Amino acid sequence: MYYDRPMTKLADKVSILDGAEGPELDLVEGEGEARAIVWPGVGAQARSLHRVWLKPGARMVEQRHPGEAAYYVIAGGGWVVDAADGERQPLRQGSMFHVDDGTAYSAQAGDEGMELIGGPSPADPALYEGLS
Repeated sequence: MYYDRPMTKLADKVSILDGAEGPELDLVEGEGEARAIVWPGVGAQARSLHRVWLKPGARMVEQRHPGEAAYYVIAGGGWVVDAADGERQPLRQGSMFHVDDGTAYSAQAGDEGMELIGGPSPADPALYEGLS
């Protein structure tokens, strides 16, 4: 096949990131942890992905971003909570939730705990203050 421009190696354009090794984020109340995986520190500007592990009864701190956010439930279950009115919707393994820009929200683990991956898009710089 003919290409009219020079080929670039895949390694120049793709980063392989460890989903458990990013910098820790202060996003969990109770037992658990949150880590930035895709974030401005790895060169991402238009998207962020955080991995969040919540033990039973733990929750993410209330968040509100200038852009939207989306999360996928890898394991366990719980609820996503609209911080404005306290309404909560159930989450289970395999479900996703989307949050409109400017909406205050949180996620809370049920009896099994919950593992999530997701985050704001575009990346929310306020979440990474103080990280190198």
